[in-house]
Amino acid sequence: MEKILIVGYVWPEPDTTAAGERLLQLLELFLTHNFEVHFATTAAKTEYSANLEALGVHCQAIALNSDTFDTYLQQLNPDVVVFDRFMLEEQFGWRVREQCPDALRFLNTEDLHSLREARQIAHKKKHPFKLQDWYTHPKTQREIGSIYRCDLTLLVSDYEMQLLQQEIGIQPDYLLHLPFLLNPRKQEKPVYDRRKDLITFGNGKHAPNVDSIAYLKHEIWPLLRQNLPKDTKLHVYGAYLPQQVQESHNPKQGFIVHGWVKDLKDKVQQARLVLAPLRFGAGIKGKLSLGMECGTPSVTTKIGIEGMGDPNNWPGGVANTLKEFVDETIRFYQDEKLWIQAQEKGFLFLKNHFDKAKQSQKFLNTLHNIQENIVSHRAKNIMGNLLYSNSLNATKYMGKWITEKNKGNR
Repeated sequence: MEKILIVGYVWPEPDTTAAGERLLQLLELFLTHNFEVHFATTAAKTEYSANLEALGVHCQAIALNSDTFDTYLQQLNPDVVVFDRFMLEEQFGWRVREQCPDALRFLNTEDLHSLREARQIAHKKKHPFKLQDWYTHPKTQREIGSIYRCDLTLLVSDYEMQLLQQEIGIQPDYLLHLPFLLNPRKQEKPVYDRRKDLITFGNGKHAPNVDSIAYLKHEIWPLLRQNLPKDTKLHVYGAYLPQQVQESHNPKQGFIVHGWVKDLKDKVQQARLVLAPLRFGAGIKGKLSLGMECGTPSVTTKIGIEGMGDPNNWPGGVANTLKEFVDETIRFYQDEKLWIQAQEKGFLFLKNHFDKAKQSQKFLNTLHNIQENIVSHRAKNIMGNLLYSNSLNATKYMGKWITEKNKGNR
């Protein structure tokens, strides 16, 4: 039985964030296909953390800048190591390379952090985002470096897959488009006239979500209230909502901030529309795929649908100005025929782009192909090998220095 080690940035929280759900999907993929699965992290558990041990995952607490991780690797001797986000590859990648040189090294991106943050800066400065903003962002070189140093990088967004190939020149052999792994079933869902109200949701630690809620509260919702039935409400759900979001709760105005709920899927199924006026971000959006699973059409932006599949066949409304967003929301909320068409398109969209069996097999085929051709696969990765040269190993030697310094402080 092959051993796979996932080095996690945080304990996965599938009930609070799409990234947590994504990581859990990967863990379940490995378990289903008979890998011995190990999960190691420096992070502490939270009240929302998934019970990985109950799934059959072997869990291990690890420390930064400590030789104890080397010992752990020597004893475990994994066949595959997955770094959950590039910061973990920076911290632990060189140790894996030294202690387990034959282990495949995969990077799970969730999204391109540098792209998301560059867009956020452009939004704050109120100027249109340009790719040059991404090229010059301080995290871009770090993130690209991690991608080059790994045998394979997993990307949920087909846009980011194209971006890395066309703009950076990374060869497709070192990238794999692996979106959400869903197994949607077209079960009976509440029909149009049994649904009411609007819903938005997202983790409050994620800046695009906080901005989206503020946009709804201060600009979109006042206009919607003038044009929708008076008893229509907008419901806001999510864990870790910051004070500014909590203080926007105003039942008299129909803007209801609930916070986190365990049964979010049920809430989404009761709503008529999912609203996601995202003005910056990266990756793909779990709130939109969940809407499709629940048979709830969405109204979102160009950023919202980016990387999720066919943009010309989106199962809902896409708007990029305030007026467009308000108009599309009113149209989909009040037009039953249009709503039903969008719902049906959503079920088909999930099947075409997020089919769990199809995507899982694609990943396994890629993994086995790399294993069978690992010598040539790595030999062709000239840039990755260059980045492992002594002159470019600042992270490694800084880590070693901190390790020795910590020993002296004991």
